[in-house]
Amino acid sequence: MKLSHIGELGLLDYIRTRFISRSKDVLTGIGDDAAVLKPRVQHLLVTTDMMVERVHFDLRFTTPYQLGFKLVSVNVSDIFAMGGTPAYLLLNTAVRKNTDMAFITSFFDGIHDALRLYAIKLIGGDISATQRDMSLCATCIGYGKKVIHRSGAKAGDTVYTTGTLGDSACGLELLKKIKRTSPPHPSLVKGGSTGGARVPRRISEPLIKKHLMPVVRNPNKFVRYATSMIDISDGLLIDLSRLCDESKVGARIFLDRIPLSPQLRKAATETGIAPVQFALSGGEDYELLFTAPGKKKINAFAIGEITESKRVIVDLSGKEKPFSAAGYQHFISQGKGRPLP
Repeated sequence: MKLSHIGELGLLDYIRTRFISRSKDVLTGIGDDAAVLKPRVQHLLVTTDMMVERVHFDLRFTTPYQLGFKLVSVNVSDIFAMGGTPAYLLLNTAVRKNTDMAFITSFFDGIHDALRLYAIKLIGGDISATQRDMSLCATCIGYGKKVIHRSGAKAGDTVYTTGTLGDSACGLELLKKIKRTSPPHPSLVKGGSTGGARVPRRISEPLIKKHLMPVVRNPNKFVRYATSMIDISDGLLIDLSRLCDESKVGARIFLDRIPLSPQLRKAATETGIAPVQFALSGGEDYELLFTAPGKKKINAFAIGEITESKRVIVDLSGKEKPFSAAGYQHFISQGKGRPLP
């Protein structure tokens, strides 16, 4: 059945039935002109993120389930990056009228499972038709007792990341080579810059999953120590530069301390891109990048330190090299990585 067969009202009924809210904080959910919430006595956090077809995703590479899951995750990541707890989601979609209902059902399956994972309620949104590319947008609302900004870093703070970097960007490069949706076959097809080599599934699958279905980091274990924080969505260097800009500080990053997964180290050689290049500017890792006082013992990867003004990377030989805001930016021509072709 096509979306055009059930129409807007039919789709709204499906969504309302699927995501009925039973939360005591939601006084009025989906179905009215606006949701009615009972506010908590905490700071209110609100964020929104958009995903546009052929810019943020390509349906040759991703399933509707993965798309729905990722849409929720990238919005939750922004709430976590402020030290908050996500609570509600508003969803706006513009899809083609000839879209099959099986696609819509799978998309909302991904939305549903992500909402359940992060304990969030869908409380409303908007749906529309589009003639060409799909456009998806979510607004996430959360709460925070201690809000962490990008502007709190101080000279002497240690710079941390919550996980390995570069996996998502490498996963995207692998998807471009196999040119189909995940899960992939046990090995990648020949072609491109692989020189005929193959990447085993046990290596490629975690990287591809990190790109298609990121599970974002909850900051609860270290939020009380953090002086500043940002999520790594566009690449380590560009997001670190944003944090430094807001805090009016510099940073010294040590190349040998940047966490790289074993899968990235093995798969990157088949893409023609150095593992550390993926980590520095690949983007879409959705790990958290934060600073904390230097003497604190924190269960995260310490990759450098905050300086008064100088922004440098220390290479394996100990030589310092200045770094700039390298990573993904909209409206600017990109090199390898995003956007999708």
